[in-house]
Amino acid sequence: MSELLEHVTIDTSDNPEISVIWLHGLGADGNDFVPIVRELDLAGLPGIRFIFPHARRIPVTVNGGYVMRAWYDITGAELVRREDEAGLRASQLEVEAFIAREKARGIPASRIILAGFSQGCAMTIQAGLRHPEPLAGMLCLSGYVPLADKLGVERTQESLKTPIFMAHGRHDNVVPFNRAEQSRDLLVSLGYQVEWHAYTMQHSVCLEEVQAMSAFFKKVLG
Repeated sequence: MSELLEHVTIDTSDNPEISVIWLHGLGADGNDFVPIVRELDLAGLPGIRFIFPHARRIPVTVNGGYVMRAWYDITGAELVRREDEAGLRASQLEVEAFIAREKARGIPASRIILAGFSQGCAMTIQAGLRHPEPLAGMLCLSGYVPLADKLGVERTQESLKTPIFMAHGRHDNVVPFNRAEQSRDLLVSLGYQVEWHAYTMQHSVCLEEVQAMSAFFKKVLG
């Protein structure tokens, strides 16, 4: 494995006991969710290391081949036809490298949270459910299950113990709400514990959602 992707790191104490790996959406970068560290209000929890990787820059077909930060290519607005399987699997390895680095630093998988928005949500699901150990949790925001037809075979039994927070906007104009509902239903049918939230918003994050995420953090890490 090559060296880690470029990333932003924010530690809430000198010796963090928890790691949160937060994956951005298409065309953004790791800085996009840096403000969430303050907004989550996680007072009372042990020190946390927040890691915000920057995806590599690749041409994105749906955007006319424009080169931007993306975890994988998107060929059309429907998202799931002709998925970029090679790109998804390559980025899965990038995410797993961050998990391995945190474990090497002494933070067990049971104290690592994977989080992601949109494409980052898809990557959270892609990596988290194939990880050989349970994670502390997964935050899946405004995204969907990629390579859904392969998940039943490829997911690990241990991942069934990872609690999942899913949230989506009812008026999302990028990842349709029904796509998120189908993803939720698939995960539930496979036996996952999914905490589902729907909000009156588009492809974004709202205050009520941030408060629910904060409660989830305290529940799985407290």
